[in-house]
Amino acid sequence: MTRLRDLGISIGRLPIGRFNAITDVGGVLVGHTTVIADSPATVRTGVTMIVPRNNDIWTNYAFCGWHSFNGNGEMTGIPWIEESGMLGSPVGITNTHQVGLVRVTLVRNGVEAGVEGFHLPVVAETYDGWLSDIDSFSLTESDVRAAVATASGGEVAEGNVGGGTGMICHEFKGGIGTSSRVVDQAMHTYTVGVLVQANYGSRTDLRVDGVPVGRVISYDQVPAPWPAREPGGSIIVVVATDAPILSDQCRRLARRATVGLARVGGVGHNGSGDIFFAFATGNDLEAGQANPYELRMLPHEHLDDLFAAVAEATEEAILNALCAAQTMTGFQGRTAYALPLEQMVETVQRHRA
Repeated sequence: MTRLRDLGISIGRLPIGRFNAITDVGGVLVGHTTVIADSPATVRTGVTMIVPRNNDIWTNYAFCGWHSFNGNGEMTGIPWIEESGMLGSPVGITNTHQVGLVRVTLVRNGVEAGVEGFHLPVVAETYDGWLSDIDSFSLTESDVRAAVATASGGEVAEGNVGGGTGMICHEFKGGIGTSSRVVDQAMHTYTVGVLVQANYGSRTDLRVDGVPVGRVISYDQVPAPWPAREPGGSIIVVVATDAPILSDQCRRLARRATVGLARVGGVGHNGSGDIFFAFATGNDLEAGQANPYELRMLPHEHLDDLFAAVAEATEEAILNALCAAQTMTGFQGRTAYALPLEQMVETVQRHRA
């Protein structure tokens, strides 16, 4: 698996975490199930799970918030997020047609674990129907359970994995990417991690550290995955932090993913579902507690570096997805080609010089 920094390209001013991944936020786990088959249907799909608090999120909630940059997409659980500002489940990402399956499976997980009350999990999607027979509904409950059960910390697989298996980004093969930043603030050190499922954008808009790389990679060199068509697609961005912030501040962090997306070349096309979600584990919110919560809150004037961290980590997570993704042929013989990394590096180096 190749990442942006493996190629000698570092972006942003803030330091990265140990794994340069969302799992640098303590207790945040990531699991993937990847489903690839050629019979009876051509399938290139999967599911990715972000599991906060080492899966104690069911009974120790986290403040959270969300933002829709362009809403041609789906994320479940949002009405209660708007009301309560609290997350009480893992966060799932999959293909457009199987959000319901993932949601129901998460509910069953909660019920089987003996968690009392009703469950409104957060599950989001992007469309993989160009490379995968999305109408075959090939993802199963067992696949979803496996993504939760195998979720772990440390290094995170990127590119053609999990929910990102069949995704296309800036007309190259896309998928899952992640990155992190470390922020020193108010005499404390906090970590911000981002995971994306990137499935959006046109080639001419693609930029790497501000360099218009997409414009120099011709369609004669690397064919488009499809005939000429209107730009669209979607991206899901999940932001995690261990900073002690409240739900309104999480919403503010979620909005800053827009900055990182724009730096790479996302503009929020009409056909795009660009939906961002942020959660913070810096406060404990034990379920069913009778006494008032004792909360900590980082002052608003101390959020600027966290905002920068979200922007930088989102930008790098998208580029990591592009660097890690490999050429894939799928449904009806369609092919999405990998970003040519040598040409990308040469172009960036030339512009920097």
